[in-house]
Amino acid sequence: MSNSDQIRRAMLKESIESQCLGSVEEKIGRYLEVEHQGIIGGHHFAHASSECIYLYRDGYFIGAVMMSHAINEGIIEFVAERNGIEKQRADKTTKTIVELIKEFKDKSIISSACAEASTGIWKSFRNDIHHMNPTVAEIDFKKLAQQNLARLSTIERELFAYTVNNGAITLTQPRYWDIKPDGTTTAFLRLE
Repeated sequence: MSNSDQIRRAMLKESIESQCLGSVEEKIGRYLEVEHQGIIGGHHFAHASSECIYLYRDGYFIGAVMMSHAINEGIIEFVAERNGIEKQRADKTTKTIVELIKEFKDKSIISSACAEASTGIWKSFRNDIHHMNPTVAEIDFKKLAQQNLARLSTIERELFAYTVNNGAITLTQPRYWDIKPDGTTTAFLRLE
């Protein structure tokens, strides 16, 4: 490595360290305000959900909003599957996300609060952001990310609710966990 590369590397390191130290309190505040579910089922969307929290914590608001849309849709598909809800109408057309959410609520699969949270994410400029329409220039992404992470937290707290009794976890809705024959399950821990 040349001397100029070493100097450039040292300067970059100092800049990054300074940025990190200067924003640590903001990051802590954003992380704590999410109030995410500490343990969720170890499903295909679990890692993405955790990364979404980190994006918001670190100030990547557009990315957090985009991920919240994708995670919400993944969870809707998951809830439909776990409850045997057909995603196709009788005429073979696909139900909309809003129709599925309404069906979940009408069948008491999810609460009104959960349905409202999921619908809120879906209606949070999803198509404009996904297609990068010109309207995205007017969106307050920090506020929207905060709202969507709170909504995602509401959904995950309901689906993956649990209680702890004498050190043992009791799952409130076991159908959303992959319980093995020995009674154990795979979980994704976010207990920082």
